[in-house]
Amino acid sequence: MPPSVIRASRFMGRLLVATSAVVGLVAVFVALIVATDGAGSGSAAWSAVVGIAVLAALWRGRRRSWRGRLAPFLPVLVAAALTLPVCVPTVPTTRHHPPAPAFVTTEHWRLSTGSRVAVYHYPATGNSPRQHDPLVYLNGGPVRGISVHDHRFLRRLAGQGYDVYAYEQAGGGRSDLLPMNQYSITRSVHDLGAFVSRLGKGRADVLGFSSGAVVLTRALADPATAAHLRRAVIAEPGPMDGPTARIAGQKGRPSARDIAPAMTGPRSTHVPRYAVAFGLMRLGLLSPDNGLVGQAEGDNALTAADLGSDTASAYCARDAHRIPVEDTARNFSFSAAASLRIQQTIKDSASLAPRLRRSRTPAMLMVAECSSQLRQWATTILADNPAVQRTQYMPGVGHHMWNGLGDNDRRAAAVITAFLQDKPAPLPDYPTRAGIPAFLRDHR
Repeated sequence: MPPSVIRASRFMGRLLVATSAVVGLVAVFVALIVATDGAGSGSAAWSAVVGIAVLAALWRGRRRSWRGRLAPFLPVLVAAALTLPVCVPTVPTTRHHPPAPAFVTTEHWRLSTGSRVAVYHYPATGNSPRQHDPLVYLNGGPVRGISVHDHRFLRRLAGQGYDVYAYEQAGGGRSDLLPMNQYSITRSVHDLGAFVSRLGKGRADVLGFSSGAVVLTRALADPATAAHLRRAVIAEPGPMDGPTARIAGQKGRPSARDIAPAMTGPRSTHVPRYAVAFGLMRLGLLSPDNGLVGQAEGDNALTAADLGSDTASAYCARDAHRIPVEDTARNFSFSAAASLRIQQTIKDSASLAPRLRRSRTPAMLMVAECSSQLRQWATTILADNPAVQRTQYMPGVGHHMWNGLGDNDRRAAAVITAFLQDKPAPLPDYPTRAGIPAFLRDHR
């Protein structure tokens, strides 16, 4: 065999060994991040890996020349350089709230539960008759700021005579953070009751969207909170309890997920630190209250582009190439850790059905044609809540039913206001409680 081939073979062999060592050290680092729950911003795992690797390199080079002793340190240096960015914050580690919006006054209310929430008020305008009862909006998230597009829809409802209030749930948007162990679906329900009580205007109508609809559904099953509610609009709900969360069900008509153009803009998930942290949290390998990335830092880091696929899943496939911009970079806010914590408390909760069956608050269910939610999440509420008086199947829209496209906002507002005013529904009552099996069988 020619000497050049031998040298090349030896070089490739050494390169393979070195590469394997680097990959192995990185894998051990990630494993230690999980084992230590990210202690010390990841420094505990990094120090342990580098320390062990240095000792191993010293042992391997103990009988070599000085040049040979340096060779084992190369994989250590490469692995240390690759893993160190995971331990270094690139955004502030104390919460930087979004600046106040210019189009509505931001107030901060301290609720009786201890939560300090950002509140927005849209007084009734326009020529429509003024409605006596206030309308409260619960946005999705679970812990997310109210988008600019949602604010536009709230202004539309105010223009139809409603005194509209909205608040960003604790930890979301401009509301204050809670200690991680205080986030729970029960706390969210109690905050709703405390908010309506703080309004001091008697009972309120409540519109809950997505995870906000889950809070509303559970509020209907809580007599103390339900006493503050006049009517409830449950729009595109998530799972209401543990048994529902474990359902393997079906979705609506195809959404724009995976076919819409990628959202532009910076992504925190392209930064090693946040890619590792959010990825491990989503897999359940890091707790929401982990020591790698704190709640405030995580909130500061996440951007709208990080949730691009989730945004696309809220629109019909036919709208994939005309998805509107729902929010601005300055207004966007999402807490992944707090949201995961609340979702976990839902998964861990017992069946809500026995309590929900005793609900007497008139309710309406809104279901989108191209919903990315499991159909059984909505139909279970319909089956278990005898106070659901009508169901409105919204054609031509995805999960985010008021989305600024065509006349979708007008149609959504018409459905909501007709129910709140106890007027005939603009759409057929579909699916009915008795028609749930056929609705699911027809994959509507």
